[in-house]
Amino acid sequence: MHDELTKIDIQKMKEEIEYRTVTLRYELLEEVKRTRAYGDLSENAEYKEAKRLKNKNESRIRYLQNMIKTAKVIEDNSDSDTVGLYDIVTAYVSVTDMEMTFRIVTTIRNDFEKQLISKESPFGKAVLGHKVGDTVEVDAPSGKYEVTIKKLVKAEDDGTAPISSY
Repeated sequence: MHDELTKIDIQKMKEEIEYRTVTLRYELLEEVKRTRAYGDLSENAEYKEAKRLKNKNESRIRYLQNMIKTAKVIEDNSDSDTVGLYDIVTAYVSVTDMEMTFRIVTTIRNDFEKQLISKESPFGKAVLGHKVGDTVEVDAPSGKYEVTIKKLVKAEDDGTAPISSY
């Protein structure tokens, strides 16, 4: 399966790879060298932590490179009156009896705390392609519920939604 990414997603990932390979890799390698000088490596917690961070950085670089290599590049082709990728949606959520505002994003930018909802999530799948006034059913793992789209602000990928990292 290929991840669906926008051109800006890929650009941000390339920028992260550049930072991690040019700047962070050097800093982490220097920290490994510095802590190695502390002596007995079997009891050197600082050295082990420095190696762990260096390895985590290398793993993240490989992950990003693989994501870019296997990505399917997508664009938002939604009509001006329907919910599409990167649009800001205000909806009445029946299960919470509240209105909530979310931005629909690609999976890699998903961040619920920042109101960034993946287009692959139950909510994202339910509202994509619908219009203001539509009531749609969300089939979530916790059960089905209805949302009514109250407001739609058309938006483009401005690159402000962060790329998730582990």
